[in-house]
Formats: sequence, structure tokens, C-alpha cells
Amino acid sequence: MPRPWRPTPLLHASVLAHLGAALGTAVAPHSWPLALAVLACNHGLLVWGGLWPRSTLLGPNLLRLPAASAARGEIALTFDDGPNPDVTPRVLDLLDSANAKASFFCIGENARRHPVLVREIVARGHSVENHTQRHPHHFSLLGPRAIEREIVDAQHTISDISGRAPHFFRAVAGLRNVFLEPMLARHDLTLTTWSHRAYDTRYNDLDAALMRLAHQRRAGDILLLHDGHPAITPRGNPLVLEVLPILLEQLRADGLKAVSLAQGVGPAVQVPLI
Repeated sequence: MPRPWRPTPLLHASVLAHLGAALGTAVAPHSWPLALAVLACNHGLLVWGGLWPRSTLLGPNLLRLPAASAARGEIALTFDDGPNPDVTPRVLDLLDSANAKASFFCIGENARRHPVLVREIVARGHSVENHTQRHPHHFSLLGPRAIEREIVDAQHTISDISGRAPHFFRAVAGLRNVFLEPMLARHDLTLTTWSHRAYDTRYNDLDAALMRLAHQRRAGDILLLHDGHPAITPRGNPLVLEVLPILLEQLRADGLKAVSLAQGVGPAVQVPLI
């Protein structure tokens, strides 16, 4: 079922800015430079709201687990861009060895190519979430119909394979525009970003990745790593496979429990479709 879409204060202000600019220039044509400056500032804020992954200017954005989850000492592990048959099974084994759970934001086309692996993720107690169907790098430039197609196609692909509908959505590179939130509301998905990310596709430095994930880390955080398209370390390993064992030991030592988003946010999203 869809959830209500509630425009943010910035979107309300944008409507008023456009109406005011139109009315002002109609009444006083010589005021067009001021109207143009107001609209330019407004559009700049809208663009910034989409380019800043942790922004809530364009709509709700899950940056951390709820307070109750944080009070339980939980932290969410999330993996993007999979499933990857060369990496994801080894990630699953590492998680099993630490009795840790995670959420995998899968690309629909990758899920379709590796359905057995998607079902294995679910069978081991993790959740599979929506990371678009095709992972277009220009996702934040798409119009509403194209954005909805990416969302719906991935939702159907993952649901058909795993038997569970994703409840969370992560935009490509965290970038988006004003059209995304209405589409997520229509399909009852929650935009989810992160508290800390390893940048483990861009850089291959193990120590730097661990430092990024550890900086001011606390219960309730959402951590981002990649089982798809990982950087390769100088030792020839996918970086995530070198980061994860150390990270899991650090979490254990800090008294933090790694959970999936479904576990941390609440039980309602764990209801299976079939």
C-alpha cells in the first residue's frame, strides 16, 4: 500500500517562490532580476538537496536506526551493488562466523542473473533491498517515469526471486532529485543512506577504509560497504573481504550487534509476501 507523500518545507517554499516570481514580474516587470535571483537560489537548494546523500531537504531519509535499536546496541551493516558470485558468498560466510546480520541493496539485473544467491542471502537471515533495476549512473537526472520504472522493476525482480518485497531503497551513489520521494511513497519504500561509508569501490587502502567506518561510530549507525564492484587491494583481494573481518571484530569488542535494517527498524517489514 502507498504511504502519504508529504512535501517538505523546501518544496512548499519552492512553490511559493515560483508563484511569487510570476506574480511579481507580472505586476512589476522591472523586478525580473530579483525574481530570477530568487528562483536561482531556490533551484540551487533543490539541486544541493539531491546531491547531498544525507540530506532530508527533499523528503524522509533514514540516516540512523531508531532510538530503540540504538539502545539495544545495534548497528546496521549494508552492502551495495550485488549480488556478486565472486564476493557475496564469502561475505555471507564472514557474517555467519560472527553471528552478524546485514542488508544487501541489490541491483535488480544482478539479482536476476544470480537468483540462487539472492535466495541464499534471505535463507541466512539477511534482508535484500532495492538499489534500482539497472543502476544508471545518471539516476539523479531521470524524470519521474524513468525513476519509477527503475524502482518498480527492481521491486518486482527481487520480490519474485526472494518472496519478500524490499522495504528500503538506496539511490545510485546516494544522488537523487525531487521526483524520487513521491515515487518511493507510492511504493511504500524508505530512502536509506548511511552514517559511515568505507569508499571501498573508489580506494583500496584497508586502513583508510577502517578509519572511515570507525570515525565517531556509535550504536544506531548505518554502515555502507560494497559486495559489488569492490576495489582490489595490493594483495589482490576485494577490499570488502579484508575490511569485514576486522570490522566485525571491532564491533564485537565495542559491544555492538550487527543487524539488518529490517531487524533494526522493526518487525513489520519482515512479513513475507508468500
